[in-house]
Amino acid sequence: MSVRRVVPNIPVAESTGPDGAAGAMRANAAFYGLLGFEEVMNQGWIMTLASPSQPAAQISFMSADLTAPVTPDISVEVTDVDAAHAELVRAGAEIVYGPRDEDWGVRRFFVRDPGGRVVNVLSHH
Repeated sequence: MSVRRVVPNIPVAESTGPDGAAGAMRANAAFYGLLGFEEVMNQGWIMTLASPSQPAAQISFMSADLTAPVTPDISVEVTDVDAAHAELVRAGAEIVYGPRDEDWGVRRFFVRDPGGRVVNVLSHH
């Protein structure tokens, strides 16, 4: 198992701006677009921007994770999510959300790090 990328999940408040979270998503896309980022995914509640020249350089903006019980602080894409899960379980880590296949194309689980942050560990199908 190895890490493919790490993506910060920046919270976007539902009430931000005149259009709520959607307006905040557009504002962030425009701002980070000035730095060369382009939108690569938008589920409405999460939008991911990436560098066209370095696709693993990404940032996500999230109002709330609508497919899980909590909103993760960071996402770590690994080559084998089940191996990562097994290793963390063996180490006694707190699994917040068990492994599952999401309708939007990822297999993932959430684990709490020593500082209390929720880490979304995922692999794409």
